[in-house]
Amino acid sequence: MTALLEARDLARFYEVKRGLFGATGTVRALAGVSFSLQPGKTLAVVGESGCGKSTLARLLTMIEPPSEGSLTIGGVDLKLATAAQRRVLRREIQIVFQNPYGSLNPRQTIQRALEEPLLVNTRLSAAERQDAALAMMARVGLRPDQAQRYPHMFSGGQRQRVAIARALMLRPKILVLDEPVSALDVSVRAQVLNLLGELQQEFGLAYIFISHDLSVVRHIADDVMVMYLGRAVEMGSREALFAAPQHPYTRALMSATPQADPERVRQRIILQGELPSPFSPPSGCAFNPRCPLAMEVCRQERPVLEDKQGRAVACFAVAA
Repeated sequence: MTALLEARDLARFYEVKRGLFGATGTVRALAGVSFSLQPGKTLAVVGESGCGKSTLARLLTMIEPPSEGSLTIGGVDLKLATAAQRRVLRREIQIVFQNPYGSLNPRQTIQRALEEPLLVNTRLSAAERQDAALAMMARVGLRPDQAQRYPHMFSGGQRQRVAIARALMLRPKILVLDEPVSALDVSVRAQVLNLLGELQQEFGLAYIFISHDLSVVRHIADDVMVMYLGRAVEMGSREALFAAPQHPYTRALMSATPQADPERVRQRIILQGELPSPFSPPSGCAFNPRCPLAMEVCRQERPVLEDKQGRAVACFAVAA
């Protein structure tokens, strides 16, 4: 099956000045990530804050260009794409942000917000745009009489439904979901996740699901990519990673996930220290200052992703 999206050594660097009179430093927000996304599948991207998840989302949706590496969407390499091809590709991949209120124009009614992508990107008539907006509202669980309301008149869960509806107006093939339920109450979170599952089946969507909540990832993902300081440290199927995580960082993340089974004994792994600064990442493996399994080679060489134990792992301490 041909991949909808392929990233190869995707990286994004920022030149940042340290203080008023300080020298300029390079922040390696994304230091080289490779993966592919198949039609109808969900790839979850997990990791601590600052690991590069949201930077990856901006690159995938063409909000920012990559500093290095290549990104291919629908068989088209973005580096070689013409302006016309880029306009088409932007319709193929849409994003849903974490904060639905911040991503909606407070001065626009919901109907206008949903019609705007059609106004900019299609030649539909006003009546056709209105019909499409009302139909999508109904599909995500909103009533037609709410179309003339403004974002502040909705609850957080309803606003996220509006954001999802807007992302679907151009009928994309890929949705990038950047922490889409982390700001919602637990009960509303389940409703939105169920809605996302239904929409994926109905429209044949592929999802990039960015989250720090592994209990949510376990519910929705097909494959999981664990990131640390701008790089992937473990990648594989949901079943493989949750059944037997291999990388020490993945094990620590899994140990912090709440368990519904009171009979299950769990040993919490507490990581020492803080996430290193992307200004000056450690030599060798970036995780070595916090890793309980660190060896001398970990401080000198950076491990690459290799097939081990039924998934890709970047760790010298994990046996093949």
